[in-house]
Amino acid sequence: MRALFDTYGAMLARAIVTHTVYVLVSVSIGFLLGLVLGILLSRAPRRLSTVLLPVVSIFQTIPGLVFIGVLFLWLGMVPATVIAALSVYAMFPVLKNTYTGILGVEPKFLEAAKGCGMSSLQTLLKVELPLAMPTIIAGLRMAAVYTVSWAVLAAMIGLGGLGDFVYQGTASNNNTLILLGAIPAAILAVAIGALIDLLQKKVTPRGLRKEVGR
Repeated sequence: MRALFDTYGAMLARAIVTHTVYVLVSVSIGFLLGLVLGILLSRAPRRLSTVLLPVVSIFQTIPGLVFIGVLFLWLGMVPATVIAALSVYAMFPVLKNTYTGILGVEPKFLEAAKGCGMSSLQTLLKVELPLAMPTIIAGLRMAAVYTVSWAVLAAMIGLGGLGDFVYQGTASNNNTLILLGAIPAAILAVAIGALIDLLQKKVTPRGLRKEVGR
């Protein structure tokens, strides 16, 4: 075991850092895009959402490797290629959950906000988003966990990450290398998921915490 880490330790550490950076940056960008677009879509005519959401769902089925390959032809072998692709994929769950969460706010809360004289923006910030936040954070969790696995594809265009070990191990039939890439990726996914679960509990209004915890 010591010889293994003497050989691959430094390389593994760099791969973990690179992989983590890809995930954190991409999920952050995807979350912001998904949140903004989900809010805008919730304000748009219902007919528009019935068209756009199925289109988004179809786009999400495009294999990540194909999308990254297309961006590679356009942007070249730079980290922005991976981050752009992962951000788009991370955006989808947040967009859908933001839209669903806002529309799922009970009318009585909206009527109460209107009765208090709140503007549309105040209602969004003080009523709709707080009540929709558990659903939104659930979308963030899904996006983050998926992005950990999607980031493995960065190695396919020579941009590092834990995918280097997975693909090298697959090519050389070396199970040890595959595990060196797969195990840290799994741990990273579990750790990020756990942190987001804690965040969800923090942002969930007290009255909804028992319901969310079920």
